[in-house]
Amino acid sequence: MTLQEIQQTIAQLSPEDFATLRDWFTQLDEETWDQQLETDIAAGKLDDLATRALQQFETGECQEP
Repeated sequence: MTLQEIQQTIAQLSPEDFATLRDWFTQLDEETWDQQLETDIAAGKLDDLATRALQQFETGECQEP
């Protein structure tokens, strides 16, 4: 099935089915984001950002909300 066929099928869904699909897609997107974030953390890709954020906090450049 092509993307265009999928789009056409989605456009024909009832409002209830569209809402269900939207909720499912949102959940899938969030889970995918979470998995990527966990992968990046485990690989150390965010270490520099975390170190910089902690340094800025410790020097008073930012504050807790």
